[in-house]
Amino acid sequence: MNSAFVTGGSGYVGRNLIRHLVERGVKVRALARSNEARNAVEAVGATAVGGDLDDRAALVRGCTAVECVFHAAAKVDEWGEPEAFERINVRGTRNVLEACEETKAPRLVHVSTEAVLAGSGPLVGVDESTPIPARFAGEYSRTKALAERELAKARNTRVIIVRPRFVWGGDDTTLIPAFAEAVREGRFAWIGRGDHLTSTCHIDNLVHALWLAAVHPAAHGCYFVTDGDPIAFREFLTEMMATQNVALPSKSVPRGVAGWVASAGEWAWRRFDRAGKPPVTRMVVTLLGGEVTVNDAKIRRELGYAEIRSREQGLQQLRARHLERAGL
Repeated sequence: MNSAFVTGGSGYVGRNLIRHLVERGVKVRALARSNEARNAVEAVGATAVGGDLDDRAALVRGCTAVECVFHAAAKVDEWGEPEAFERINVRGTRNVLEACEETKAPRLVHVSTEAVLAGSGPLVGVDESTPIPARFAGEYSRTKALAERELAKARNTRVIIVRPRFVWGGDDTTLIPAFAEAVREGRFAWIGRGDHLTSTCHIDNLVHALWLAAVHPAAHGCYFVTDGDPIAFREFLTEMMATQNVALPSKSVPRGVAGWVASAGEWAWRRFDRAGKPPVTRMVVTLLGGEVTVNDAKIRRELGYAEIRSREQGLQQLRARHLERAGL
């Protein structure tokens, strides 16, 4: 592959993807909706295309004469206005697909999530055949599922969907800062003690899977991707935050209580139009408070995927980066 267009290039997944593509000699264009985003994508080697997901002309410029389009842009929040999720995750995906079809882009790789399966209960060993639920844990889950439905309308562009679970690793500007802030503010508590299993996906493994989805001739449909065998959520999160010198407290809340508080809080926030977000959301209870394990045998079997970064290596990398930033 010699050329690609990336949306969401200034985000965590996008900028790591751009780095990977540039290292392989790929000429990358990246959508940039602001000067800050422009600077971010240019810093990792891409050529910025000014515009956002509502800008049809910008999307067409980006998709023209490239071998693959990577759609990594999304609103990834546990709470927010439904219209914002709809505009970015659903209509934005529709606009990207239409630009691909118009420019005859041969392949579109879409970054999705295991959250499309998040209803109200645990996800145990789910795979690509697991049906999407009728009701969702939150707007992120609902609109990412609708985005996948939009992609099913593709006619001339081959669409490959990649679903990682719990993306983590170096250069993280999402999970680690959020957990660290919760600890500092005294808001952190385990849900159901945290002893349940979880799958994880290091950013390097996700980027590798996205590359395979873009270049492998057999790539089609949807693929889960993980770091391998599941791990106890409490064990993994404790080790990950320890690399940042953050000790997680031991206090916990029963899952049933957390679920009730989340439902009541969300109702109150919607009913009284309150600012900010509830103390806990159904999304957090579902995706962090119970088992979420996924089976990625399909991508291993069909595309030859194997993780290129073990959890141990990823944790060592996080620890080294933290010490470097601290000047130690």
